Amino acid sequence: MLVREIMSTDVSFVDVSVKVPEIAKIMKQNDIGAVPVLQNGNLVGIITDRDIVVRVLADNKDVNTTTAEQIMTVDPVSIEDNSDVDRATELMGEYQIKRLPVMRNGKLVGMLSLGDIAIENIHIDEAGEALSGISQGIRH
Repeated sequence: MLVREIMSTDVSFVDVSVKVPEIAKIMKQNDIGAVPVLQNGNLVGIITDRDIVVRVLADNKDVNTTTAEQIMTVDPVSIEDNSDVDRATELMGEYQIKRLPVMRNGKLVGMLSLGDIAIENIHIDEAGEALSGISQGIRH
């Protein structure tokens, strides 16, 4: 099965200049835990709900002035939409991530989460393997 067959295509994203409160509102409104960051239409980063807690709140940064660019993970791991789901689960396990931006010809076209994979019955084993890899900690 290909990534494009199970990915979410209604992707919320932010520009590098967006402030933390707006990012948090987008996460809440869309019930999502990660938001891709674009600059001039190109994927340059990703912000997770954990990034807000660890990189803003725990560091006592001003949420009203802190921008996406200041807290995003730069050059996030991504996958092409025509890749096999097995490859996606390998990447998730290897890099300890639960969500992958999905690209086509260098442009963001979707997001793939561990939950998307688990929903597909034929990929329960792959989701379990990815979760197992994520749970074990980084092995680089």
